[in-house]
Amino acid sequence: MYLENIKSPQDLKKLNLEQLTSLSGEIRRRILEVVSQTGGHLASSLGAVELVVSLHYCLDTPEDKIVFDVGHQAYAHKILTGRNPGFSTLRQYQGLSGFPSKDESVYDPFTSGHSSNAVSLGLGLACARDLLPEEKKFKVVCVIGDGSLSGGLCFEGLNNAGHLKKDILVILNTNELSIAPNVGAISNYLNKIISLPVYNRFHTNVENFLKTRVPRGSRLLKLMSKFEEGIKGLFVPGMLFEEIGFRYFGPIDGHNLGIMVPTLKKILEFKGPRLLHVVTKKGRGYPPAEKDPVKFHGVGRFNLDSGQVMVKNDTAGAKSYTEIFGEKMVRLAREDKRIVAITAAMPEGTGLDKIRDIFPERFFDCGIAEAHAVCFAAGLARQGLKPVVAVYSTFLQRAYDQIIQEVSLQGLPVVLAVDRAGITGEDGVTHQGLFDIAYLKTVPGLTIMAPADGRELEEMLEFALRLNKPVAIRYPRASAVSGKWKFSPLEPGRGLKIKEGADFTVIALGSMVFEADKALEILEKEGLSGSLINARFVYPLDMDLVREECRGKRFVFSVEEGLKDSGIGSVIAQQLGSPVERIGLPAEFIPHGSRGLLLEKYGLDAERIAARIREVIKKNG
Repeated sequence: MYLENIKSPQDLKKLNLEQLTSLSGEIRRRILEVVSQTGGHLASSLGAVELVVSLHYCLDTPEDKIVFDVGHQAYAHKILTGRNPGFSTLRQYQGLSGFPSKDESVYDPFTSGHSSNAVSLGLGLACARDLLPEEKKFKVVCVIGDGSLSGGLCFEGLNNAGHLKKDILVILNTNELSIAPNVGAISNYLNKIISLPVYNRFHTNVENFLKTRVPRGSRLLKLMSKFEEGIKGLFVPGMLFEEIGFRYFGPIDGHNLGIMVPTLKKILEFKGPRLLHVVTKKGRGYPPAEKDPVKFHGVGRFNLDSGQVMVKNDTAGAKSYTEIFGEKMVRLAREDKRIVAITAAMPEGTGLDKIRDIFPERFFDCGIAEAHAVCFAAGLARQGLKPVVAVYSTFLQRAYDQIIQEVSLQGLPVVLAVDRAGITGEDGVTHQGLFDIAYLKTVPGLTIMAPADGRELEEMLEFALRLNKPVAIRYPRASAVSGKWKFSPLEPGRGLKIKEGADFTVIALGSMVFEADKALEILEKEGLSGSLINARFVYPLDMDLVREECRGKRFVFSVEEGLKDSGIGSVIAQQLGSPVERIGLPAEFIPHGSRGLLLEKYGLDAERIAARIREVIKKNG
């Protein structure tokens, strides 16, 4: 009724509040229709519809800037900013990104996918605005969630913004039940009063009078400020933000446009750092997502009527690496009471929900605070526990300093379970786990492993917990399908020869062992015979086995689901002192698309690996 006529946020301004409410319902239906077919971050985006509508209604975007923290909640934003016709391509290869993207729209100041950075980014925009000579002084609004506040970077930004007194609005969108009771008549009444222009003119005039006319005015100012803070502190949880320099408003009902729009309009007229606290419900308007917002946080394709998630057909009945890891953790924890599990707000995503449910006292969710999670693990390890930190590869980057300083420098037995290593698929550039081999292999004393199948993952986890040293185990977002090779027990720092061949040698790592094995089967039918090594270890790399298998061979290939110029291939070439044809990922940001499609595009499936080997041998043979 209304959505088809919304070509840009300017069209919103033609609607009244009642029509905006109807539009919000249409946006929800559009999100549900698309995400049920593409998968995506559903619950958060459903919960933020009215918030996004209110922002674009009250602001003059794209001149005014909206900075989304993470971007999980930005689907309505995409729909309202000219991307509705292409919204059905969400998270599909060469379609719309599942997150804000600077390359996709002028309405997205940044490409975002990691948490807690919106305030810092927004403050940078505000300071640049005030330093550069521009005709229009645009507004800056940062949208953060309660999860953002679990990351220290968010507080660093808030602290600096409060100190600099820049004109910036932070919207804190929370959905925790402990906050919800504060949404009521008293809170709404207080916020109506403190957001009235007459109240704020009085507030400002009294301040100016006391500063310039009254002796000891600063003392009276403090008393007045304390009185206002005390009154507000009786009813609203804003004292923390007031203390670091923000004027706090809220909490208000983030789904009530009759409250949201007039409140936003008034607050946007003020100057200085302001924080508006809104309360929303994740999954709003879709009962299955309201009932289980964790399941529908990041969901695959699902049946819109029943809410039943559709299982992919490419799993061949095999469990994922994440499932195998979670189940093995439970078994090991039963045997050793010193084992503890740590995650950064991803218990289900990392498989640690299993150990959380059985051994809750030995499970720690640190929130979206990866640096703290690793540092915290070091403290546990120092006192004799065996911490396992399960983190996605892309998010472990945020804890690099702690891996070096608090874990490896101390020589502490912390195990890093690096999930989603390599191509992760539809979440795209911010989530691909491309860099972990490159940044971890430079850390002194860190043992790094990569399993070729589920059984190897289980054995590597056992080995890591016995080693009593820092260890990282990387594994992909994939099914742990085993190859035809015979299983061999893990030996410290030793690779495994899977095939013997006379023409060339392939050293494959982790997820690429299976693909390389299939590639060699293809080449064998063409009369080409190659040796295949399962590297198992990135560090220490088994160079004795590599030298033995490369001796007398004209062609040596490395295959890995990481950066080809910063992985085991580069180490092997350096150690051998001879050329190694490296098959891996380029040093660039990989776009979104299905994992299978991207592996094929970047030459990491069996057919493409075989073609590359064939091409090199033919060219130089």
